Amino acid sequence: MAEENDIFDLIIIGSGPGGYYSALRAAQYGAKVALVEKQNLGGTCSNWGCIPTKALYASAKMLEDMKEKAELAGVKCEGNIVADFSAAANRKNEVVKALVDGIAGLLKTRKIPLYWGTGKVEGGSIDSSFDVSVTGKDGNKVHIKGKRVIIATGSTPALIPAFNIDHKKILTSDDILHPDFKSLPKSMIIIGGGVIGCEFANIFARFGVKITILEYLDTILATEEQPIIRELKKKFESIGIDIFTSQNVLKVEATEAGVKATTVPATTPKDMIDATEKTIYEAEMCLVSIGRAKVSQNLGLEQLGVKIEKGQILINQDTCETNKKGVYAIGDVTGVFMLAHVASHQGDIAVANALASIGGFNVKPRFANYNIIPYTIFTSPNIGSVGLREKAAKDKRGAINVGRFFYASLGKAKCMGEEDGFMMVIADASTDEILGATCIGAEAPELISEITVAMHHEITAHELGEVVHSHPTISEMVLETVEDVHGMAIHKVGRRK
Repeated sequence: MAEENDIFDLIIIGSGPGGYYSALRAAQYGAKVALVEKQNLGGTCSNWGCIPTKALYASAKMLEDMKEKAELAGVKCEGNIVADFSAAANRKNEVVKALVDGIAGLLKTRKIPLYWGTGKVEGGSIDSSFDVSVTGKDGNKVHIKGKRVIIATGSTPALIPAFNIDHKKILTSDDILHPDFKSLPKSMIIIGGGVIGCEFANIFARFGVKITILEYLDTILATEEQPIIRELKKKFESIGIDIFTSQNVLKVEATEAGVKATTVPATTPKDMIDATEKTIYEAEMCLVSIGRAKVSQNLGLEQLGVKIEKGQILINQDTCETNKKGVYAIGDVTGVFMLAHVASHQGDIAVANALASIGGFNVKPRFANYNIIPYTIFTSPNIGSVGLREKAAKDKRGAINVGRFFYASLGKAKCMGEEDGFMMVIADASTDEILGATCIGAEAPELISEITVAMHHEITAHELGEVVHSHPTISEMVLETVEDVHGMAIHKVGRRK
């Protein structure tokens, strides 16, 4: 730990994918950094989000492959295949621990002190330094000073009073991913058909849970292309997932047998709700996955004059600096693309700009780039996307070309038994600039990464089609799809549509 009179170059409050990343990056530049964390090192992503869900997804995918594809591969599974969720949960916990221990090791190697407790900016300015207090669980308080501050406090599951979340039968995603959650119900209602809801629906259905999704909008995954949604719905329905869209969930109640959700059609006017016939859905358990609340309170920011709107810390999105000079914010708490990899990107930007403003470091000011952000959804099949959707591309650019290619026509996909899904790439008809891409199928998130790199470096569809791709690989999906932008896909029968 630092001496009381020491002044850090940078104090970072929050150790999630934005916070710990920022601390390590700043240390690489030679800065003296302090990291503050009130709960778990690694934040939501490592402990209750990205990592544990993907560990459970891997177990669910293995179960899916054994049940549906083993025989295709000439592997005979004698007797019943038993799904042991408790064992899968234990493995998930081990994965989380290993990664969190890895983060701790990196911080130690970089000599970054970790202050455990609730951080609060007590005062200060860019002209002197900022005073940050850290109050531990025992109530003891320490004060540290820093030339610049980065707020990376993230978000937490939104708690809606009408849903009566009791953390026993009516749960949040944090509850579902708690290390002690090791027993699944026979049935579950999932409120919210967004990314979180669909990922959990896929996992638990594979483990034999009867899933019912209740979604307020008229479709699940509302931001995705309609063909992608249709493909996923077809798969979900094939494994027994019931999807009810346009449902306004009025309340959720715990009952002796489990839970009960009461709904009316989402189109029902508010003054007609009482008189409208209700629909009741029942299950043993309910997962509420309809949004996250930014953690921006009790950080001393209001007293400092930092602008906060609806819980969201307002920043200059280019520089990640707040209206209070010397105070930066990154990640979910800013409300700008609530994705772990965006938090890390913003961390890069905030660190560069903070240290450049201090001077004496080999770093220049940087601007964030939100134009080419990849999205990934780990359902089965996987979904990946980047850039503009087809309608948005037409509205923005006018004439476009769209290439499409299907996994069923790819040799490696056939070998793997992964023939469901397709990829589409959208390009400007005049310039051939790649405007966006989306994919549903095996390794879709990995394939989208290649398109993301191409878009970042302004590689055209034709130029990407000239790149030699190893055969046989799933990466040939990219090759065939960009070739189809110009109607030149080798393994596609018929004209480009």
